[in-house]
Amino acid sequence: MSDTHLTRRALLANATAVALGAATGPARAATATVRTKGTVAAEVPLLWREFTRDPFTHPQIPYIGRAGSRGGSPRFPRRRVVADVTDFGAVADGTTDCAPAINRAIAAAGRAGGGTVTIPPGTFRIDDLIRVGDSNVVLRGAGSDRTKLYATKNLTELIGVYGSRYGGDKSSWSWAGGLIWLAPQARLDSLVAAIRAKAWPFEGWTGNKRDEWTSLTTVEPARQGSWTLTVADPARLRPGRLVLLRLADDADHTLLEHMSGGGPGPEAYVWTDKTKLTSYVPYEWPVRIARVHGRRVTLERPLPLDVRPEWDPRLTTHVPELTGSGVEGLTLEAMQTPQSPHLLDKGYNGVVLQCAYDCWLDDVTVRHVDNGFGLVAASACTLRRTRVSGRGSHHPYFCREGSHDNLIEDFTIEDRTVPAPPNTQLHGINVEGLSSYNVWSRGDMRMGTFDSHRGLPFANVRTDITVNNNGRHGGDASAGPLFGARFTHWNIRVGNGRAGLMKIDGLAPYSATVGLNTVTEFDQTDVPDFTGDLHSRLELYGTTDVVRPRNLYEAQRDLP
Repeated sequence: MSDTHLTRRALLANATAVALGAATGPARAATATVRTKGTVAAEVPLLWREFTRDPFTHPQIPYIGRAGSRGGSPRFPRRRVVADVTDFGAVADGTTDCAPAINRAIAAAGRAGGGTVTIPPGTFRIDDLIRVGDSNVVLRGAGSDRTKLYATKNLTELIGVYGSRYGGDKSSWSWAGGLIWLAPQARLDSLVAAIRAKAWPFEGWTGNKRDEWTSLTTVEPARQGSWTLTVADPARLRPGRLVLLRLADDADHTLLEHMSGGGPGPEAYVWTDKTKLTSYVPYEWPVRIARVHGRRVTLERPLPLDVRPEWDPRLTTHVPELTGSGVEGLTLEAMQTPQSPHLLDKGYNGVVLQCAYDCWLDDVTVRHVDNGFGLVAASACTLRRTRVSGRGSHHPYFCREGSHDNLIEDFTIEDRTVPAPPNTQLHGINVEGLSSYNVWSRGDMRMGTFDSHRGLPFANVRTDITVNNNGRHGGDASAGPLFGARFTHWNIRVGNGRAGLMKIDGLAPYSATVGLNTVTEFDQTDVPDFTGDLHSRLELYGTTDVVRPRNLYEAQRDLP
């Protein structure tokens, strides 16, 4: 793939958009009006016309057209059925502990080299967590309305108290771990051992102490958006191999400045006391190699950032990944308990993907959980047709610890079924910890907000979402800015008109808010982290559902 080449189809699309813009006259130069059947006139913003001319390096809008499992494929692999949980002793009577039987069936599928483990209709009680620890293993129920796993215990009971590596009395089960936990078996075992030893771990691709990696080769300078790298030594690189691109920050924190778009604002920002944020670097980006030709290496996705010598860029190893695994067609319902006070969750958590690449969830509901669906150092995964329901959750969705290129689409956060207890929090769809190029698409959020927990997430997209914006964002001051560069909110419908992190042109540097109805501030009012001109763009503000393309992710995916 060429870094700059656009096909004839893209050029024709550009020409059409430009012609539409010309037809509107100088008074509407920023947008092109397209008349459709009915009363609504669709609007093509200037930002979209710009993006199609320069999709991989646009200053405000990230290229997320290949987010998700297998580059966003609409179909997941169908693996042969190798086990049914009832053959291993599971009974759908709602009273027998079926966790051992389900885990034995999953382990058998792993020993067989992968395959599908089926769970028939009914209610299966589980008194332990369910572990998917081998690649190419799929756990498949009969549908989220037919197969239920009823969880009676929380992660504090099953594994132990999980304190924060940053100190204090917080419970890390407030943002980690799931009662269905997809992670490489060795990685999960090491995490559990560290938690029980009270040696609070890092949770990402390079182990509990971030030391489980070796260098494969150094990398020559390259620009954000390039699909190719020139390496010093390609000997250990091959097509299909998953590697980490590792970028370390320098003493002047120019990597963090680059993630924020660069310029006077980020240069003037005080980074040195943001100890939680600086613990997140080096930035580690998992990516598969598509081709090796001499010292030229082609990647399956374009570079998320510049590659500069001062950041000691290199391709490295990592802990063995979980890949090609998924969970489909079931509901996980936790025993209903009151929601815990903020940051003291016991761990009635839903489904988590960790150190997972090209994995997925489809048609999965979680109910009465502390935290719903988690991406923890997970990349290129898809969550499709997922739903959070029941008594209310701290984090219905969380995306952290350097999770990249994920797709969450057709998701629902239902309204809570009981009032929120005092001293609890509702965050909504969370992203933090240098997580980048993630997409939330076609969402129905009946409660919650677009939560940034600081930690400089950047280049993330929320598109075609309806939200009743009644949550609040979180984030420790030591975690640094709410936003890095290239955040985009595109076609967002805020039912209750609350601004809070919806309209981000005054908060996020080099970012875009396009197609948002009029919103007003409420009690949580944020100030920008960076001084001066943020170079953020606002188009079609005060509109509802008129922006075209309607869905930014789908439009990017359809670009040739």
